[in-house]
Amino acid sequence: MYKEMLRKISETEYELPKVGKMNVPGRLFLSEELLKDVEENSLKQVANVAMLPGILKCSIGLSDMHLGYGFPIGGVAAFDVETGIISPGGVGYDINCSVRLLKTNLKIGDLKGREREIAHSLFRAVPSGVGRGGKLSLNNKELGEVLIKGAQWAVEKGYGGKEDCLHIEENGKMKNANPSSVSQRAKSRGMPQLGSLGAGNHFLDILTVDEIFDEGVAKVFGLKKGQVVIMIHCGSRGLGHQVASDYIKLMEEEYGYPDFDRELVNAPIKSELGQKYLSAMACAANFAFANKQLITHWIRENMKHYFPNFKAEVVYDICHNIAKFEKHVIDGKEKEVLVMRKGATRSFGPGREEISEDYRGVGQPVLIPGSMGTASYVLCGTKKAEEISFGSTAHGAGRVKSRTQAHKDMTFDEAKKDMEQRGVFVEFGGKKGLVEESPFSYKNIEEVVRVSHEAGIGKRVAKLKPVLVVIG
Repeated sequence: MYKEMLRKISETEYELPKVGKMNVPGRLFLSEELLKDVEENSLKQVANVAMLPGILKCSIGLSDMHLGYGFPIGGVAAFDVETGIISPGGVGYDINCSVRLLKTNLKIGDLKGREREIAHSLFRAVPSGVGRGGKLSLNNKELGEVLIKGAQWAVEKGYGGKEDCLHIEENGKMKNANPSSVSQRAKSRGMPQLGSLGAGNHFLDILTVDEIFDEGVAKVFGLKKGQVVIMIHCGSRGLGHQVASDYIKLMEEEYGYPDFDRELVNAPIKSELGQKYLSAMACAANFAFANKQLITHWIRENMKHYFPNFKAEVVYDICHNIAKFEKHVIDGKEKEVLVMRKGATRSFGPGREEISEDYRGVGQPVLIPGSMGTASYVLCGTKKAEEISFGSTAHGAGRVKSRTQAHKDMTFDEAKKDMEQRGVFVEFGGKKGLVEESPFSYKNIEEVVRVSHEAGIGKRVAKLKPVLVVIG
């Protein structure tokens, strides 16, 4: 039904016309190839989001879009601060699931012959897997400080330097984070997990800069061909998941749920409950920032065993599941709005004050990881993205197969052989993850990035090729 309704605007854009209870149309950044894999139900989610009160301009689906909870993953929407709502389904269960990229002083040749040993060593150094805890033992007071200060707490404790926070969104610390908004159950789930990778599609990759598309911007980001870089993908672990669960229940109890989609339970932005959720969300986001800061420290310490002069600097750390108050032009006037990005990356162009000062002249770094075994990309944000997608672009390759389907289509031995043929060394905690996260479960990253680039919502800067991968 919904695919039949789509109107092609260009080779990289489609419109879902405003029909029925939709307050705005849908806008999809897709190619014909990517559209083939988009589920009908994820298009329905774009339409359902368009029915929410206070939504502005359009309901957006990005090139990696697929079915999610409430919003599609790869979904973006902006809401009027006075009349709009906040929905946990527009942020996701893994609050601030995000990616950090580190640039190192190593070249690809430095790893030769040591790949398997290093992968195994990193697997031991960085805790991973379902339910696995970190190396720290926190009490309630310390966790409260983490929830307020984020990555800055970790730096204060000696897990990195102040310069790390300069290249993190929000400088690694979202404001208005009040730990009293977070339930004791959520705190209890998070307390033992700080500094751990988790499982599923969370990973630690060592890659090499394989290709440079924009020499000028790459130089500003500190990237060179042949350079070794490290990518960390993880989020707020059990704490963020529990925050989402808690507030979905509280909002349903107080406000009920929309008749068109129970998963889009919400509260007015200005309401007491809406404000409490935003505060709890900020706490979970800060937990995720601190989590990646600790993992960065474990990596630095571990790699020094192999390379005594090893250095790894933060290129950028970017949110994927988050809601933020931002200024955007609506009907010719700049106004503050609340933007929810669910499996989407902020992609601001040059000049925005939210961008790290040394990157402000070229635009914000955008990190789009591929699947295990395929390329990842560094892009930079654009002014056009601010105009047509609320400064947003894709966040990854995007799944085409459920985890259940992946097991039906591929055995562990087949997945292992495929990675060996690709020349990628993988260290994994369980056979399950290797099958579920194989490249065959994901969209074509090259096409996802091409659409972002040609639609003008994220400009290609560099292509990264995986060397070794650590998953839970």
